[in-house]
Amino acid sequence: MSRPQLGALLREWRAARRLSQLDLALDAGISPRHLSCIETGKAQPSRDVVTRLADALDMPLRERNALLVAAGFAPRYPETALATPELAQVRRAIEFILAQQEPYPAFVLNRRWDVLMANDAALRVNGYVMHGRASAHRNMIRQIFDPADLRAAVANWEEVAGDLIHHLHAEVAAAPSDLEARALLDDVLAYPGVPARWRRRDLDTAPAPLLTTVLQRDDRQLRFFSTITAFGTPRDVTLDELRIECCFPVDEATVQLCRELAANL
Repeated sequence: MSRPQLGALLREWRAARRLSQLDLALDAGISPRHLSCIETGKAQPSRDVVTRLADALDMPLRERNALLVAAGFAPRYPETALATPELAQVRRAIEFILAQQEPYPAFVLNRRWDVLMANDAALRVNGYVMHGRASAHRNMIRQIFDPADLRAAVANWEEVAGDLIHHLHAEVAAAPSDLEARALLDDVLAYPGVPARWRRRDLDTAPAPLLTTVLQRDDRQLRFFSTITAFGTPRDVTLDELRIECCFPVDEATVQLCRELAANL
């Protein structure tokens, strides 16, 4: 017999992907009746069927592992810490990217927007706009939302924070079993000054294709847009969830100030 948790997970993911049982069954190459029996616990799927269902649902590697475990199988994808020898080559590549981004900021983030690594430029810029104070959070979203943290230096805070909330709502909707994403969304919505309308997911407004973040100290501003780099076809949970955010100057004033900060080491 199939475990009840497996059926619940499949139903949650089908709803998130807006797929009927028929749609998912066809995409996975199984019969709708078999899928129905799996979801109700009347049938135990093979490991191959679970993998095909995960493929059809386009599940991240962490959630694929969870689906396999719910079906009674061992997880398929390892989760290797970035500091271990197994990922030494990957870490060297990341360090090279961070170094090449100087004198502009770059960060390495995980799926929850925790800052795992940052180049010297990121530390310089944050230190500059925060008047030498260190952030109380290692999570970038918390930094942006906490009035006592980086938020005070973001001149276009509502635009930047609104974009982050849009992405968080989308992550929660796309991965219903991700309780950490839901907890992070609830936590940042509880900060003071957060508009009440952000508690509801906005399905009508698409995020801007290019967002400019404006950081300010006194009468000087730094304006950046960002690009996100991810690893293609990862076979490890850690690599699947890593993102490298590189910030680029929007104007010459930002270029000059970043160079000044680098020269004043």
